[in-house]
Amino acid sequence: MNGLSEAEIRTYRDDGVLFPFPVLSDAELAAALAVVDRIDTFPAEQRAGLLLARTHWVSKTLCDLCRNPRILDRVEGLIGPNILVWGANFFLKEPRSPAYVGWHQDATYWGLEPADIVTAWVALTPSTVESGCMRVAPGTHRGGIVDHVETWQPDNLLSRGQEIAVEVDQDTVVDVVLRPGEMSLHHVKIAHNSEPNRASHRRIGFAIRYVAAHVRQGSGARDLAMQVRGEDRWNYFEHDEGAKGEFLPEDVARHAEAWAAGRRALAKQAG
Repeated sequence: MNGLSEAEIRTYRDDGVLFPFPVLSDAELAAALAVVDRIDTFPAEQRAGLLLARTHWVSKTLCDLCRNPRILDRVEGLIGPNILVWGANFFLKEPRSPAYVGWHQDATYWGLEPADIVTAWVALTPSTVESGCMRVAPGTHRGGIVDHVETWQPDNLLSRGQEIAVEVDQDTVVDVVLRPGEMSLHHVKIAHNSEPNRASHRRIGFAIRYVAAHVRQGSGARDLAMQVRGEDRWNYFEHDEGAKGEFLPEDVARHAEAWAAGRRALAKQAG
């Protein structure tokens, strides 16, 4: 079992982030990158949706990645043994592109409570300072959610272009540098961002949003999640099994419908 030590758990409680952990074999890494290659063949709008939202709905390879015991053993040390996947998607920055992620806290718009939620960010290519690795402000998860503004900036990879409305103390910031096949773990309330990719290679990460089964939507609405460990005696989520194969037509159609509905809702909010 590749769980966490007591010292690592204490560090996570204090800082809100842990890294690096090797979690993918060479074969698993190649399989995940092959999914990205397949997504690249889709039309631009559909490709964007497949990258950015619940990509495990269309790829069994990614469902298997979400169930990787080297990941789950460590997640269990942080949120307990009853684990669901609420979301999973790619963050892809092309070489020398302006794409970035503004300073934000994940919990701001998710509506989930309590905050027993952790993201496993799995690097598929080198995630370095030059390529725009994730950056975190350790300890910021221990406070509340600060004010955010919605910029709708097109180069911001977040759905609303959301950014924290207060200054982040740059002296505290840590660069989360990862090699291909390594992951970091970060708390749902930690402040984090990433800069543009100035390298000559793509920066590709796969972010898996793990929630304890006792987490619920604050609005009371039932949401979808995939059970990956333990039991769910709370029944706050509709269980979704994810993809049974690779880009099956019915899975791709379901994903496209959900993505389009989400974009329509965002367009209304943008005014």
